Amino acid sequence: MARPRTFDEERALDAAMRVFWEKGYEATSTQDLCEATGLGRSSVYNTFRSKHDLFRRALGRYLDGMTEAQLGVLEDVERPGGERVRALLASIVAGEAEHRAAGRVLGCLGVNTTVELAARDAAAAELLARDTARRLAALRAALAAGQRDGSVASTRDPGELARFVNATIAGIRVSSQGGADQATLESIAEIALGALLR
Repeated sequence: MARPRTFDEERALDAAMRVFWEKGYEATSTQDLCEATGLGRSSVYNTFRSKHDLFRRALGRYLDGMTEAQLGVLEDVERPGGERVRALLASIVAGEAEHRAAGRVLGCLGVNTTVELAARDAAAAELLARDTARRLAALRAALAAGQRDGSVASTRDPGELARFVNATIAGIRVSSQGGADQATLESIAEIALGALLR
């Protein structure tokens, strides 16, 4: 008969996610994970099988949470399409400013993982690609809606515009990690919006 787990697996996953977000995959040691989760080495491996499996699950959890929040903004059909994109960029800038105020300029775990691992880790690349596809689809739909309702001025293909907005978001996050202040991030967002909206 298997012994029941005496810890909260979801809480352990959140703790591991924060460590990976702060240090990156390669720089995170098993000891770091044990300290963060409160689990012994054997419990970490019995529950999550490997550091890589734990990372994959933590990354998936992060991406799901981040993307659900973004989709909530982009799929708000009560607002014109262009205003949804404006609200999304405002939320990204506000989130970066909030992290800076709390002393945690960590950027985005998705962007960080793309830079660190995507070219050589098929599992991470697959999670990132699936997440990107979800966000691009929602951006494309919001931008197409904005073209129909007149709030998006650009006549370019909504898919191309979605990739531009997605790249702008990544750029805002990387700029924040590099020390850009809130005014600079707001300026980046406003310039992007100026190319898109009426």
